[in-house]
Order: sequence, then C-alpha cells, then structure tokens
Amino acid sequence: MEFRHEVKHEISPQDVPALRQRLRAVMAPDSHAPEGRYQVRSLYFDNLEDKALREKLDGVKVREKYRIRLYNHDPSLIHLERKQKLGALGRKTSVPLTPRQAQSMAGGSIDWMAASPDPALLGFYARLRQEGLRPKVLVDYTREAFVFAPGNVRVTLDYHIRTGLHSARLLDPHCPTVPIPGSPCILEVKWDAFLPDLVRDLVQLDGRHSCAFSKYAACRMFD
Repeated sequence: MEFRHEVKHEISPQDVPALRQRLRAVMAPDSHAPEGRYQVRSLYFDNLEDKALREKLDGVKVREKYRIRLYNHDPSLIHLERKQKLGALGRKTSVPLTPRQAQSMAGGSIDWMAASPDPALLGFYARLRQEGLRPKVLVDYTREAFVFAPGNVRVTLDYHIRTGLHSARLLDPHCPTVPIPGSPCILEVKWDAFLPDLVRDLVQLDGRHSCAFSKYAACRMFD
C-alpha cells in the first residue's frame, strides 16, 4: 500500500454531532460500519526503552509502530499491523492472525512466528525480534467512518477512548479499561493524491487546527 495523506484534529464531544450531520449528507458510511459506528481495540507493542512512544513525543518524522487490531471484539477478523509515518504521510501493512496466534502474542510469546510459512508474518517476526518489542497497552475506542470516492477519502470520528494494561486479555470484551482524561475526540482525514474542496469544507471547524494526536501516546501517559 502506498503512503496516504493523514491529518488529525482534536475536537470536543460537542463538535461530533454537527460533523456527523455534515458528513452523512455528502459521504457514504464505511462498509465496515453498517450501523454507523463500531468498536476498535488495539494492542500496541514497544521495546523496553519505549522507542515508539519517545519518537512520537519527540516529533520524529520517520517512525513506525506495531499493533494487533480487532473490531467489535470479533475474533474472526484480527490483524497484526505495522503503521509507518513519514511526516504527514502514512501507510499500513497487515497480516491476519488467528485468535490463538493473537492471544499468544498478547501474552508476550512470538517464537511460534519463526516457523510460519507466511513470508509476510516472517517479516513481521524479524522486525518484532530485532526491535525487542513487547505488548504495552490496550486502546479501545468508538469509531464512525465515512468515505468519498474522489480522492479515495476516508474521514473518521473517534471518541470514548479508553486504556487498559491487561494485554493478555486482548480477546476478552469484558477486560477493564478506563477513559483517558479530557475525553478527547479525534477527527481524522485520509486521502490519496488530492483532497476535494467539498470534503475540506465539510471538516472545517472554527479554531481547530491539525495536531499530532496519538491514541497510543495518550493512553501510555497514564500507565
């Protein structure tokens, strides 16, 4: 997958209804959200020196992070993902995991990956081993997503962000998590070569500016 433009805005809970109404009037709901929203759970990995966290806080332009992600606590669709950032550009590569594989990684075991016949999974294993990555924190949130074909635009509204330290309970929908302070909401816009003016106008909010908000970093601040 090629790099895509990615811009985030931290917004207030009061901004969400107005944005939702605007986006629904012009953009189509994401096919993964037939009811308009879905739950996201990610388990993030980092090394003993918290390299990914420190690079984010220090504003390093070229960086990457690894996570396991599932939606609506559904164990039938789990992915191990590598998210790469190059300034305001980003791309994601992923490989599917079985529930057993995901649970093993959540418990800190990755040795089984060395015997995988999947070249992509072996590539992930090499990076995890080289970096000395281990599970760090669970991040839960609710997402509403909208798409617009011209420019291959995707707009998401993320809120109810919660954090938890019980990484081994990745697949447990009842794993305790707590809201992060401030109850931030995140508007994110992604596109390929161009962002249509129509969408640009839709997401404009007075007094809101792009930011480098990271759910991983925000949740790690309270572990």
